[in-house]
Amino acid sequence: MNVNQKLVEKVSQLLKKKDIKLAVAESCTGGLIGHSLTNVSGSSEYFNRGIISYSNESKVELLDVSNEVLEKYGAVSKPVAREMAEGVRTKSNVDIGISSTGIAGPTGGTEEKPVGLVYLGLSKGEETSVEKYVFSGNRLENKINACESALNLILKKT
Repeated sequence: MNVNQKLVEKVSQLLKKKDIKLAVAESCTGGLIGHSLTNVSGSSEYFNRGIISYSNESKVELLDVSNEVLEKYGAVSKPVAREMAEGVRTKSNVDIGISSTGIAGPTGGTEEKPVGLVYLGLSKGEETSVEKYVFSGNRLENKINACESALNLILKKT
């Protein structure tokens, strides 16, 4: 199972056409969004950087996610996805910041936060949106579904 290449190409063409620069901050996807976006020739026209911020410490140090938000809501939450997307956009000085945080599985889930729960953030200008998903696949399927959902989010918000 691989990321939908036609979807990646569509996002790539849109970003090039609109001369949009982006950066990604990934936790649960472990770099898959960045890998997918840079797997296209000419991606240097739109892709600035990717940060894999798996630990809470890296979210704070690299993305300016606040300790208070992490403690109050946990790493897998809408507020953290928001701060990750805003942090990577601001620190990278790009048009769009994308973030992913979630529980890929098969372990780590709870009743409140089940395996497959993912929050994706997109920060563009003064607006940041976060979408919640609950996927039901295995670890790789959840990561691929999160990546494809992030790509669709770029298409929807750009």
